[in-house]
Amino acid sequence: MSGVRIRPAGERAVVVELEPGAEVHALAAAVRERWGPAAEEVVPGERSLLVCWRAGGGERRELATALSALAEQVAGAGAPPAGGAPAPLRIPVRYDGPDLDAVATATGLTVAQVIARHTAPTYTAAFIGFAPGFAYLTGGDPVLALPRRATPRVRVPAGAVAIAARYSAVYPSTGPGGWHLLGHTSLTLFDPRATPPVLIQPGMQVRFEAI
Repeated sequence: MSGVRIRPAGERAVVVELEPGAEVHALAAAVRERWGPAAEEVVPGERSLLVCWRAGGGERRELATALSALAEQVAGAGAPPAGGAPAPLRIPVRYDGPDLDAVATATGLTVAQVIARHTAPTYTAAFIGFAPGFAYLTGGDPVLALPRRATPRVRVPAGAVAIAARYSAVYPSTGPGGWHLLGHTSLTLFDPRATPPVLIQPGMQVRFEAI
């Protein structure tokens, strides 16, 4: 498949690097279906997939060849039909963030229009990064694609709903951050005692709802 690279990552893992716009989550699902427990970890990125094999999972070269063929098959099939997908996770948001007015000014919108544009799309959790449970959500309105704040905050509260570049996110725990804060939600995004501990999983669809 043109544009696909597979490179080693440690003794038992490989990284599949894909073309822009590739169906990373469809490939992840196909890997889990084909290899089952032999694929110990399958971790989607924005344009890559990390696959970690259990000991004795097979020769790396054979697995790489099989992964390449599977990636080509998934790309040829295209995106799965939307009708079979579960309903999006709905996140209630109180839009009272400290950067809401500044975002409106930067985009030339009113505050009400910023909220309307942020709540209109159905987002996809592209990958988890930065902190446990921090899901990078894609599919937002391009008008709201602003660069990160010039000066990050030392403390952003858990539940803060934010935007930066082409992503939206909810801070799962309190910590530093440089994104624009639009509001907050009372949902718990990360709980190490829960199963699973992360509320938003890669590939999941998400909707924001103003309350």
